[in-house]
Amino acid sequence: MEALNRLHQTVLRAHKVNPHLKFEVFIHKVDGLSDDTKIEIQRDIHQRANDELIDAGMEQIHLSFYLTSIYDHSIFEAFSKVVQKLIPQLPTLENLLNIFISNSGIEKAFLFDVLSKIYIATDSSPVDMQSYELCCEMIDVVIDISDIYGKDEGMQVPFDTESSSIIKLNNATVLYLREVSRYLALVCILREDNFDRQGIIDYNFLCFRNAIQEVFDVRTNHLAQLTNSTSLIQNSHTNGPTS
Repeated sequence: MEALNRLHQTVLRAHKVNPHLKFEVFIHKVDGLSDDTKIEIQRDIHQRANDELIDAGMEQIHLSFYLTSIYDHSIFEAFSKVVQKLIPQLPTLENLLNIFISNSGIEKAFLFDVLSKIYIATDSSPVDMQSYELCCEMIDVVIDISDIYGKDEGMQVPFDTESSSIIKLNNATVLYLREVSRYLALVCILREDNFDRQGIIDYNFLCFRNAIQEVFDVRTNHLAQLTNSTSLIQNSHTNGPTS
């Protein structure tokens, strides 16, 4: 109850400062609970928090809730969903991933930030926690091996333009990792039978990587144009009209 009261007061104060804030609430330390209990607790907290906001006349405030624990990858998945809300290109990235997996025989694909293991985008199929954990563990393996056998010991990120990895599991599943940029990597899960067409998958990945680069280049150029326009306006106000 005390935690709910603190949440309520924090939300009201933050909303007063900035009415446009989005609120993401992590319900932590749920690792020792059964799945049914977790769902019940989340539903109860959600209901209580919303009721308090309605009583305070703040029903326009929307709260999003996530169940998290440090003993699994739920905390990373929760942060992933929060970060995705801040990415304006997310629909485009998801569409590109859908096209890539449908033409490559891939079951699931994640676009990861390598350092944090947060996925900034995935395809439209549901996220399975076990699959997500497998992909995270693959990134750890690649980073550990790169740290040991990499050429440049001064690199903060053990990825370059040629970074790739393939891991075949004993259940006829293949994990496929390719570097997208210095900080981004694509990790895919597919059946071993579909990996017979690796050449097609590699080609489709190159097309996907080029498309991703174009998406971010458009954003970068747009921001640069806005910056230049702002500078010109400021200079015109500073110098004033000429005669």
